[in-house]
Amino acid sequence: MAFLVLSGLFLAQLMSGRDTSTIPSALIGQAAPPTDLPPLEGAGVPGLNNAGLKGEVTLVNVWASWCAPCRQEHPLLMQLAGDDRFRIVGLNYKDDPANARRFLGELGSPYDAIGVDAKGRTAINWGVYGVPETFLVGRDGTILWKHVGPFTPESVRDELMPQIEKALAAG
Repeated sequence: MAFLVLSGLFLAQLMSGRDTSTIPSALIGQAAPPTDLPPLEGAGVPGLNNAGLKGEVTLVNVWASWCAPCRQEHPLLMQLAGDDRFRIVGLNYKDDPANARRFLGELGSPYDAIGVDAKGRTAINWGVYGVPETFLVGRDGTILWKHVGPFTPESVRDELMPQIEKALAAG
């Protein structure tokens, strides 16, 4: 009986027309969760904290050197870093610091700040399911939008940039 009920729910979800690849975030419209992460030693940028998420439109990119999709999206982050209307900060998730530095040394660093989340507790507070994930934070520190998975040129053009433009226009 339970199998039939679950099968019915699954079928109803499939037939609903909703995009099942989208993972909603309960944090949209809420203040960024308490964040106070130390810097990645040797990266030459500060750590990540809530004070650094206010005043400018900010992308918070959750990444790790061991994450193949993070490597895939990294060139797009490097291109985005050239746009000085917003900043990009990194939340380095459960990573070995030497490997993280090597990753950035090889591919470049788009980050204005990097917070090291060695145990992954801060990522849990942000509602992270896995890496990469990226949050758009408004000037007031409110989470405006979330992207799960690696960016593609199409997702940057069709999803991210319109959200950034909207956040910038909000003043």
